[in-house]
Amino acid sequence: MVILILERVSPGLRGELTRWMIQPRTGVFVGRFSALVRDKLWDRVQKSIKAGAGIMVYSTNTPQGYAVRTCGRPDRDLVDFEGLILAKTRKRE
Repeated sequence: MVILILERVSPGLRGELTRWMIQPRTGVFVGRFSALVRDKLWDRVQKSIKAGAGIMVYSTNTPQGYAVRTCGRPDRDLVDFEGLILAKTRKRE
């Protein structure tokens, strides 16, 4: 399973992703496909992100059962804490 969370991206990118995934909420996409398709979609997101941000969570063989990729500057930082990925809220500036 693949979950994509996009912030501050163009409607065109969101529309393109709905060809492959469902969008249960604005900016949140869920789908299930091969690693090749997952990687190609992530490349497309990275090229189109501009001033936005993206987080991809996907199933894999890790202690937590998933891996995380990020691009841009999401609202939360993801921190690797001894092999566990934790979300950290960024302080307001």
